[in-house]
Amino acid sequence: MKKQQKWILKRHAVIMDAARFVLRPVIRRKYNVACERFEAQGDRSYLVLYNHQTPADQFFVGLSFRGPIYYVASEDIFSNGFISSLLRFAVAPIPIVKSTTDLKAVKTCLRVAKEGGTIVIAPEGNRTYSGKTEYINPAIAALAKKLGLPIALYRIEGGYGVQPRWSDGTRKGSMRAYVSRVIEPEQFESMTSAELLKEIRDGLYVNEGETGGIFRSEKRAEYLERAVYYCPYCGLSTFESVGNEIRCTRCNRRIVYGEDKRLTGVGFDFPYGSAAEWYDAQSAFMCGLDLSAYTEQPMFSDTADVYHVVLYKNKRRIANNAAIRLFGDRIEIDGIGCGALYFTDLRAATVLGRNKLNLYTQERIFQIKGGKRFNALKYVNTVYHSKNIDRGDTDGKFLGL
Repeated sequence: MKKQQKWILKRHAVIMDAARFVLRPVIRRKYNVACERFEAQGDRSYLVLYNHQTPADQFFVGLSFRGPIYYVASEDIFSNGFISSLLRFAVAPIPIVKSTTDLKAVKTCLRVAKEGGTIVIAPEGNRTYSGKTEYINPAIAALAKKLGLPIALYRIEGGYGVQPRWSDGTRKGSMRAYVSRVIEPEQFESMTSAELLKEIRDGLYVNEGETGGIFRSEKRAEYLERAVYYCPYCGLSTFESVGNEIRCTRCNRRIVYGEDKRLTGVGFDFPYGSAAEWYDAQSAFMCGLDLSAYTEQPMFSDTADVYHVVLYKNKRRIANNAAIRLFGDRIEIDGIGCGALYFTDLRAATVLGRNKLNLYTQERIFQIKGGKRFNALKYVNTVYHSKNIDRGDTDGKFLGL
């Protein structure tokens, strides 16, 4: 039997040290973030868990720790041909299939821990849309206990103000990223998984969606429509943003996104003072929505390019500007051969990056890339609301993220 090659290689440390030298001033300039060095690291390996606010969070962690660290990363970065091969060679991230139970990823984490590596995971699995630390899968506690590494809880504060998930640009503000607490193995070995999960959730919880702080930009509301599809006056709707304002296309009401993240109606009293309040109201609306009313006529229609993802290899475009229709029980996509993807046949659905939509059937993975204003969130929320109903969980509040 061929001997298994080690996951941890000497070149990883060399490459990461060089990357830190190059990236530290770049990251500091772009995000105005103070990445506090973890002075207590020593020569120990850790399981680093962090709340996920910006696309650069993994770099913040890398700047706070020394030596090679191994990130658990979405399968999407491993499906880009040569670039993916380069990443594997340089830093050997640990691949995981998003929004699924990936036993292979667990085995790889155990392997890296056994070799003495530090493992980094964002247990939310997604960047926050609301500014609040979102749902954390209970499986993270069981994995932490199995790995047996000290757990470093890494808090990122101010990231939602500087670059919310739905935005393309950054705002002038300030951030902080640091290890807030270490939970030692002797502390958590006597805890139940539920008790450890509570410690992790409490330690990583940040509510950046509320107002406060100053974050300056002339495009503060730009692409907020990637995150909202509910109008308190119209119900399901679409939105368009320009500069610091976003407008409902049905009732034409305009809302200003302030430098302090406060939402203000133009000429009327908008009922939600922050993006977090609007997001929560939208989720509550979806949880109460009667999906059976949308089996004949679609809830939404979009156009987007559609790709077939060959896991850990590449992506192949199979349709250009395809018509996509979201119903209460299915997603119809023209030009992909199978017509309708019924929610009962989907293993999972998730949003990648700002607004890419991945749909996982038993045999295939479809990736949908719309335009700048494409809202992938509404598809994921609808799929999971339907799955909650099918399970008889009429009070189910988990909507996929």
